[in-house]
Amino acid sequence: MKIYVINGPNLNMLGTREPEIYGKTSFENLLAEIHEKCHALGAECECFHSNHEGGIIDKLHNIHADTMSGRVNDIAGIILNAGAFTHYSYAIRDAVSAIEIPVIEVHISNVHKREEFRHKSVISAVCEGVLCGFGTAGYLMAAEYLISTRTKR
Repeated sequence: MKIYVINGPNLNMLGTREPEIYGKTSFENLLAEIHEKCHALGAECECFHSNHEGGIIDKLHNIHADTMSGRVNDIAGIILNAGAFTHYSYAIRDAVSAIEIPVIEVHISNVHKREEFRHKSVISAVCEGVLCGFGTAGYLMAAEYLISTRTKR
């Protein structure tokens, strides 16, 4: 079973970028925690990061192509933190909508307690669920959900 984690712009700056909002956990430590959690739950994990909208879209398309071709057979789902693209990228929204793989949208901060422009997600409507405000634990919660529901499908 496999989980994909896709991180968008500026998430590679975790631990140094606005630690009062995003915490002090480094990006590398977050990825290690996600890998450890997935492994403990019996799943493989592949993490991807891009500061570019097209990179995220290409990754979603490639995951879909791997599924359709049979190169990857047992995908539990995708954890997506699209960063600021969440609020305006209809292209990422359309890419998520085009694939038949469960996607959980994750945000480290509670976007609803922040600036008005962060309150709207154009991606949420095509995701299976949304986790925000739980810090980096949101990724672990999403992984646990996707793996547990995959074993029930």
